[in-house]
Order: sequence, then structure tokens, then C-alpha cells
Amino acid sequence: MIALIVLSITVVFAVAYRSYGRVLARVAGLRDEAVTPACRINDGMDFVPTSPVLLLGQHFSAIAAAGPIVGPILACLWFGWAPALAWIVLGAVFVGGSHDFFSLVASLRQDGRSIGVIIKDHVSPLAYRFFLVFVWLTLIYVIIAFTDITAATFKGVVDGEMFGAAVAGSSGLYLLAALVMGLGLRFGRWGTGAVTAVFVPVVLFIIWAGPHLPLPVLEGLNAVSLKQWDLLILGYCFVASVIPVWLLLQPRGYLGGWLLYLVMAVGLLGALLSGYPVQFPAFHLEGFKSAVNGGSVFPLLFITIACGACSGFHGIVSSGTTSKQIAKESHALPIGMGAMLLEGLVAVLAVVTVMILPLGSLELTADPNVIYARGIARYLGMLGIDPALALSFALLAFSTFVYDTLDVCTRLARYIFEEFFHWEGRRGASFLATAVSLLVPAGFLLSVEGKGYLIFWTVFGASNQLLASLVLLAITVWLKAKGAGRGIFVTLFPMVFMMIMTLWALVDIMRPGVLGLWNGGITAEIALKSASAGVLFVLAIVLTGMALRALWPRSQKARG
Repeated sequence: MIALIVLSITVVFAVAYRSYGRVLARVAGLRDEAVTPACRINDGMDFVPTSPVLLLGQHFSAIAAAGPIVGPILACLWFGWAPALAWIVLGAVFVGGSHDFFSLVASLRQDGRSIGVIIKDHVSPLAYRFFLVFVWLTLIYVIIAFTDITAATFKGVVDGEMFGAAVAGSSGLYLLAALVMGLGLRFGRWGTGAVTAVFVPVVLFIIWAGPHLPLPVLEGLNAVSLKQWDLLILGYCFVASVIPVWLLLQPRGYLGGWLLYLVMAVGLLGALLSGYPVQFPAFHLEGFKSAVNGGSVFPLLFITIACGACSGFHGIVSSGTTSKQIAKESHALPIGMGAMLLEGLVAVLAVVTVMILPLGSLELTADPNVIYARGIARYLGMLGIDPALALSFALLAFSTFVYDTLDVCTRLARYIFEEFFHWEGRRGASFLATAVSLLVPAGFLLSVEGKGYLIFWTVFGASNQLLASLVLLAITVWLKAKGAGRGIFVTLFPMVFMMIMTLWALVDIMRPGVLGLWNGGITAEIALKSASAGVLFVLAIVLTGMALRALWPRSQKARG
């Protein structure tokens, strides 16, 4: 049954790309004769025309990260696999696919600038300022969540083994390999085929080398505390976000993309050939509420899965880094919509790692990254690969996905900060903007005990999906201004649905804080979550009101 489900969804995604993708491309009016910002500006720093194969890998690994793994696994555990898979398929095609593609195209037509510029030009300068604040806060939530997830992976002990230390060692070697590849591509004139043939096997060797590092090295890495790893990872983010994209971001993203492809291939083979039966229930509900935590399917399902079906973060990546590297407009469809559908498939395979486990299994009590890694390790075990090596491979792949988002996310936060204060091009601005953007996550992660990302996961999910709805709203306004006619419905309908779900979710997040204040008792954690949700809610309402006035002016309503 698992093989039939996965095969059917894969076919649906392929058909959707060929058919619905044509609809989106026709609405956008892609033209290869148009000179893209990457080719026109080509500054060697941020604007660099890149081959579509290289850019697809980098973009895919940047948007994928832990979101399509952690979110779908949590949703499956809470509600069952049927609701999770249904939203992943519908969301990836009709919401995420449209969102990612049009955010990339709109940025291409605006000199590679952010979605905020579209809001500034077509809504109002004030709405633009509010939007930049909203995006920056959302990126901060992403950095908090994924930094802590990575740190937890580096400290992971699975079945009594120091897998976390091995993964940390392999991660360091992996980043070093990416630097060498970047230098080779830039100065050695190495071709894409040559570096692929050399560095993909190098990455596989690095995966093997991690658990085989000298014992003193592993013990030293294991001695680093969770909070120290948080700071070290944030330090990496600082460096990675201020150096040229060709030095680390592009090669690391490309190698990360290959790692994603390999993991997906393993997951597909396992799902199609393993013969594991479905053991987890299709619906794990009591009425419309989770049998685990009492959360309602509406709206919690739609903010928990996040990146596997739709993600506002994708729009910021598309209009922040990817649009500055597109060589031809026709590349926007495979890189925009194509990468989103690939991420949907990653989410499906993550759900499968839960489907093969029986309800009540001790394995279901582990963190989502461990559940996922064990599932991938099972499939590799079918090929006769040593279980320890298989688990190390899966954990490294997971941490690599998160790395690929973290440095991109920090660079985007830097862009937004510079844009807000008009610091673009000023000496030292990139360093100051990056430092300020990382101080908030550092302060939060050092002030909380245990796994800080769990505190903010629902806020992260809600802010991420609300950002997607705001991006879709901005693109709808832009399409209307460009004379798209009925074409605006490909973004308008998804925007309305996501806006309702995410505002509903923010109200649910705020409710415990409001009730706690009313009753005279509230914890610091609830206060922080409620306040964060409240700020996002107010910003979203203000932005939505401004955008709707631009979409349907009063004069037009009066004529109607």
C-alpha cells in the first residue's frame, strides 16, 4: 500500500508540473529574450548568472531544510497520515507551487529586488516598511528554530552511540569541501560536470569519515554543550552570509542538493520496494482534534506542515538570492515550481517513516529528526549497508538540509535590514546588519532551557504561512497591475485560504496568554509566544487592509 501511495503522489506531481505549470508560465508570460538581473548587473557578489542545474540544487537545498521533515512528521503523529498527505499534495501544487514560481518571476521583473519592493510600488511605501519588519521577524523565527534543531542533532545520542559528534565532524568537512569547490569553480574554471564527478563522491566519503574520526576528536565534539553549538552555528551563519555567494552558498547548496537527491532516491526505493506495511493510523483524531495534544485539524495542520506544502520563506529565498542568479526567464518554472514539488515529495517520504511504525512504538517518542533518520537507515539496511553508517548518513543529510537554509536565511535577514535602513552598498553595512540579525536568536537561545525550537515551532509555522499569504497577496496586486485579468485567481484563491488559516492559528496561539492575563497567572513561555503572535497578527491585519485597498480601490467599488 505504501508503494502505491508514494507512486501515485509522484505521478500527480509530475502531471501537475506539466499541466498546471504551463498555466502558471502562460500567466507570467516568460520571455527568454528578456535580460535577467543576474546577466545585466553581474557584480560577482550577489548577482551571478548560474546554470539551471547548479541553481536548482542550491535553491532546492535552501528551501527544503528541516521544514518538510519535522513539520510533516509532527502533523502525522498528531492527526494521522491521511490529512498530512492530502494537504501536502494539494498545498504543494496549488499553493506552494504558485507562490514560489510567481515570487521568483516578480523579482526578476523588479531587478532582482525583494517582494517588498512590489508592495512599495503597488500598495504604499508604509505597507512596504511594515512588510520588511514582518519578513525580518519571520526570518528571526526561522533562524531560532533551525539553529536549535541543528545543535540538537550535533548533541544527539541514538541507541547509546555518539552520532551527534560524528555528524558534527562530517558537517565541518562538508563545509570545507564546499569552499574548495567554490574556489575551483571560480578560479580553476572547473565545469559543473567535473565538480559533480569529483565532489559528490567526496561528500559520500565525508559521511563515512564522520563516525571514523579519531576518538579524541569525537569526544571533544561531544563535549561541546547545546548552547555552545548554538553560538558556533550562529557564528558560521555570520561568516557565510557576508562572503560572496560563489565561495560557499552556491557550491554548498549544490552539494546539499545532491545529498537531498540521494536521500530522496533512498526514500523512494525504500517506500516502493521494502514491502513495509502501513501500521500507523490514517486518522489519529478524536472528532476534528488531535488524539495526542487536542489541537484542532483546522488550522493547526496547515501551519504545522509548513514547508512541505507552502512556505513564505520560499518567496523570500526566490526573491532574495535565487532571482539574482537566474540566467534565463524560462528557468523560473523548473527552479520555482519544480523545487517546490520536489520538496513536497521530501515531505511525503518523511510521512512514510511514521506510517511504517505502529501506534505506541517507542520510536515515535523520539525527535522528528531521529524518526526520519531511522526510517532512511532502515531502507539503507535493505542494501546491506552497516546500520551505524546508514544512521550517520541520514543524520548528516538532515543537518545539511538545515545548514543550507540557515546561511541563506541569515543572508536574507541582512538584505532586509539593509533595505529597511537604506544601507545597500555602504561600507561595513553587511557586517552590522548581519550581527544585529543574529543577536536576537543568540539572546533567545541562551535564555531558554532545553529545546528552544519547540517553544517557537507553532509561531514559526504560523508566521511562515502568514508570510506566504502576504506574498501571494502582493503578487495578486502585481498581476492585476500588469493586466493579468483572470490570471490573478492562481494566486488570489490560495491567498484567501492561507490568510484564514494562519490568522485563525495566531488567535489560537494568543488565547492562552490572554486568558492567563485575565485570570492573573501566566508563564514566561506563554507570554513570549502570545506576544510574538500578537505582533504578527497586528502587522498582518494592517498589511492586508492596505493591499486590499490597492487591489480594489474605492473608486472601482463605487463604479460597481
